[in-house]
Amino acid sequence: MNLVLSLLLAQSASAAAMGRPVPPVLIAGNLYYVGHNEITAFVFATPKGLILLDGGFPESAVQVERNIEKLGFKVGDVKIILNSQAHFDHACALAQLKKDTGAKVYALAAAAQELASGGAVDGTSRFAPVATDVIIKDGGAVELGGTKVIAHLTPGHTKGCTTWTAIVDGKNAVFVCSVSAPGYQLVANWRYPNIVEDFRKSFAVLRALPCDLFLAAHGSFFGLEEKLKDPSRFVDPKGYRTYLDESEAAFDRQLAEQKQVSKATEKR
Repeated sequence: MNLVLSLLLAQSASAAAMGRPVPPVLIAGNLYYVGHNEITAFVFATPKGLILLDGGFPESAVQVERNIEKLGFKVGDVKIILNSQAHFDHACALAQLKKDTGAKVYALAAAAQELASGGAVDGTSRFAPVATDVIIKDGGAVELGGTKVIAHLTPGHTKGCTTWTAIVDGKNAVFVCSVSAPGYQLVANWRYPNIVEDFRKSFAVLRALPCDLFLAAHGSFFGLEEKLKDPSRFVDPKGYRTYLDESEAAFDRQLAEQKQVSKATEKR
């Protein structure tokens, strides 16, 4: 079996496991969940339209749009599209969603480069390229109809990995991009030489963010399926801190293991 076919089959299996439809739900205030069981998507409803955060796999566009309509909105109400990370499981549907909605894509410069390349910048699997309409700065705000969403660069998982924050019904909402490094080369990575430093900075940024509503790009990061049964449980500052502690500990172990292997190789 050739590499391309193997990759396509792996992506298909991944989509089936992590892209299972779930009903849309009101999280709090004007924030709604419109994603899948594992790969997430959110909308902010404002008097001037919707802000959509993330899309998912290629086939996810249909389900996200269906969930938006189930909530009583129209697909064309989406005016702004945001993205957490330029990986196929979060960005593949963006091109279709942008076409269907006519919305503008807002992104940090590093993220915009990754989206425009279709994921080729960091060597990940490809997706349909997405053009960014508005470049924002780290710490900059995306505003629509009285809702303000702030972009925080938290690189490592991707160079443009973006964590978003907002005030929702008086609560601090944090939408974590990711601080995982599955299969990543952390030692002597010529493609991304400062990857460890970026992860360290990202952990520091995330720890400094006040968090009441804990949300993220993957449902498993914050116990999505259980919380969908009782949206009041999305208020989970303790879960947020636990997630960061466990993620950083896992990162430290992965880095230490790779350093040991590197030293052993040098001695040979």
